[in-house]
Amino acid sequence: LLTTIIMPFTVLSSFRYIQKRKKEYYIWLLFLEFSMLGAFVALNLFIFYIFWELMLIPMFFLIGIWGGPRRIYATIKFVLFTVVGSLMMLAGIIYLAILARTAFGQLTFEFSDLLKLEIPVHTQLWLFAAFALAFAIKVPMFPFHTWLPDAHVEAPTAGSVILAGVLLKMGAYGFVRLGIPLFGEAALIAAPIMQTLAVIGIVYGALLALAQSDLKKLVAYSSISHLGYVMLGLFALTPEAVQGAILQMVNHGVSTGALFVLVGILYERRHTREIAEFGGLAHQLPLFSFVFMIITLSSVALPGTNGFVGEFLILLGSFKAAWAHFVMTQGVFQIVLMVFATSGVILGAYYMLWMVQRVFFGPLENEKNKNLKDLSFREMMVLLPFVIFVFWIGLYPKAFLSKMDKSVATYIEQYQPEEIKNYLVQKAQVQIEEHEPVQEATEAETVH
Repeated sequence: LLTTIIMPFTVLSSFRYIQKRKKEYYIWLLFLEFSMLGAFVALNLFIFYIFWELMLIPMFFLIGIWGGPRRIYATIKFVLFTVVGSLMMLAGIIYLAILARTAFGQLTFEFSDLLKLEIPVHTQLWLFAAFALAFAIKVPMFPFHTWLPDAHVEAPTAGSVILAGVLLKMGAYGFVRLGIPLFGEAALIAAPIMQTLAVIGIVYGALLALAQSDLKKLVAYSSISHLGYVMLGLFALTPEAVQGAILQMVNHGVSTGALFVLVGILYERRHTREIAEFGGLAHQLPLFSFVFMIITLSSVALPGTNGFVGEFLILLGSFKAAWAHFVMTQGVFQIVLMVFATSGVILGAYYMLWMVQRVFFGPLENEKNKNLKDLSFREMMVLLPFVIFVFWIGLYPKAFLSKMDKSVATYIEQYQPEEIKNYLVQKAQVQIEEHEPVQEATEAETVH
């Protein structure tokens, strides 16, 4: 759904920006959409892998031909990182196929068949590591994130929007669709490691964003931080956290995709992305500044916007899992992780609002900024759907959350850690015991 919604607006945003080899550009954009949709709807592991690899081809050409001055370096780096992860996943797929042939007497790559395999835990750990590497690179998680800023900065605006809006979610989708269901026991063992890497990514990405002087780089590093929350929620394995993580994938696509469109519009007018080159733009570009502020507030998770719902659910579910772990095992590590994860919200608000203050407020001193034109009708039509989704999800999240209630409940029932289940059972028993004396007293008073 996110893919099919975002793609038409990325095409619209490219009309003025792309001046050379237009037909090829739009062909590669459509081929990228085809490969992403193929991966999302695949029910066969081999088909999934084919589409997973096909996504690399259009991105290679989109960045390599229509990218910025360092596009060749960014393209090669992106390809090398992705290919290394893909080769590991291919090795895991081949081994899974051998296991399936041994178990069922025939070669099969169907998800439904592979889920029936009984794989020893030590084998699961190796297979999970192979798949997790490919997915972690695509997300990207720390420490596999270094390709992302270069790819974002050098990609054309449409490439950045698709990369942030959909392509990065392919990694998180891989964990939800394959990594955790196929290797459930290994995923539970690896969950503390994955959560630790996610929290490091949250804080590290925020600190790197804070140090940027380039608008596009700042947004790129903020993606690392925001997607850290997605991974934190997925491996917390509570209903709230998983729902929040899935919703946050959509939220990140909307908010960060819109930010890349806005940065692209500004670059088209000034041919620079340096924050120091701006200041006081709210006087010259009031409509542009208003939309930019709305999207920024959604990115910092202001209540009433889409970002708040996703991050709140992730932190709520993750804190619940951490508290259950503390009560059942007396371990404080999960609690410490949550404290650091929460600090990412504060850092995120700081660097985004700092950027807005530097770019849009204060005196309009730079002469080159005094003749800039505000948003055109075409640009407003591109940005309007993003703004609608910001408030639709933020004010009425039930429309989206209700669609995943049953599937998330089934998912959690299968893969939730035992200490969380035991904690919830104990908590329910305590509530029942506390309720019974009150009920008995009420009945006695009624009889009296």
